[in-house]
Amino acid sequence: MSAHAKQGFFRSYEDLWMIDGLRTPLADYCGAFSHVSPTDLGIKAARAVLRRSGVPAADIGSVITGSMAPGDCYQYMLPRHIGLYAGVPLAVPALNAQRICGTGFELFRQAGDQIALGYADAVLVVGTESMTRNPIAAFGHRAGFKLGAPVDFQDFLWEALTDPAPGITMPQTAENLARQYGITRAEVDRYAALSHARALEARTAGFHAGEIAAVGNETFTLDGYADRAIRLSGPVAELAHDTHPRISPPSVLATLRPLYPDGVQTGGNSCALADGAAAAIIASGAYARAGQHRPQARIAAAAVVGVAPELMGIGPAPAIRLLLQRCCLGIEQIGLFEINEAQGAQVLAVERELQLDRSRLNIHGGAIALGHPLAATGVRLAITLARGLELRGQRYGVAAACVGGGQGIALLLENPGWRRSKHDGAQ
Repeated sequence: MSAHAKQGFFRSYEDLWMIDGLRTPLADYCGAFSHVSPTDLGIKAARAVLRRSGVPAADIGSVITGSMAPGDCYQYMLPRHIGLYAGVPLAVPALNAQRICGTGFELFRQAGDQIALGYADAVLVVGTESMTRNPIAAFGHRAGFKLGAPVDFQDFLWEALTDPAPGITMPQTAENLARQYGITRAEVDRYAALSHARALEARTAGFHAGEIAAVGNETFTLDGYADRAIRLSGPVAELAHDTHPRISPPSVLATLRPLYPDGVQTGGNSCALADGAAAAIIASGAYARAGQHRPQARIAAAAVVGVAPELMGIGPAPAIRLLLQRCCLGIEQIGLFEINEAQGAQVLAVERELQLDRSRLNIHGGAIALGHPLAATGVRLAITLARGLELRGQRYGVAAACVGGGQGIALLLENPGWRRSKHDGAQ
């Protein structure tokens, strides 16, 4: 086995660009998107980013989607239907990929590889997830029922929180990290309060509005085929902002019961359940220049690693180390970090392991406040990071996530505005 194989996957890209990225609002579990298929959320995000970017749907050469859990019986067709109803040419193929919580980043990685291999000049990537519509499932009924035997229906969303290899849940992996890194309940609650405060501040400042496409009751048509539609639940006619962020002082969070005796994780300092989608257009430099597009970010590199399943939340740390080592960069050269907040103790463990400056970490709020629709999160984090780098005039940013089962994935972005400003200054 090669030394590189022992470390994980790494790939750098010299001329790969994110032209634009947009997302839907993230709606609370059993909220406004309760009756919306993840396919339709994905179509909405895809149409929105194509419209705003000015990239013709006819120029898209590949569609790569991510969606973890079926939101209806037609999940097999999700990638194809997103592409077709977004207006992508009939001949363009579509693929669904999954790397659990790192799925959104995996879409960027695979798009980069497809472009490098010459399959496409521009790729539409869409992460979409309905946590609300995770099914109540029965996997053993195909052969029939035995008299008096348990019916064995299972809550897909609840059961998926358990990794049967180590025999523990995802929050328990965060409890393991809390013990290993000496993280207290009070520290986790303070971090969760900060996530909410930052998300509310970003909303008030209009930052999140710049990456959100409002969702209303609408119909998607495709000549010769059945219409698709979004119908919101409840009295709301349009949703234009994330619904979960709220004032959450540590004193209130401290009153919540821990998930496990003497544990640090609660429902208030773990990622929120939410529904939503995010889409981006990834393209070669030649395509971006020919179309005179002004990209949001250069995709510089991606890395994926494996870690112990019982410590899965630490995954971003070795993924980021591999990413920066192979790119010959130091932590101090990274202006901003977006690390998915699967659990509060988990992101604090990564912060401690890498000795990160919190003023550069998740500065616009994270999944504790905004929510974590699994396959959409990585795309959302990349969009937020690119916009944050532009806002702060920073050159490099890293987005990363832990992955259930014991993995970590990280993406390095470069701010094209930084390059332009340096070039202009040299004139």
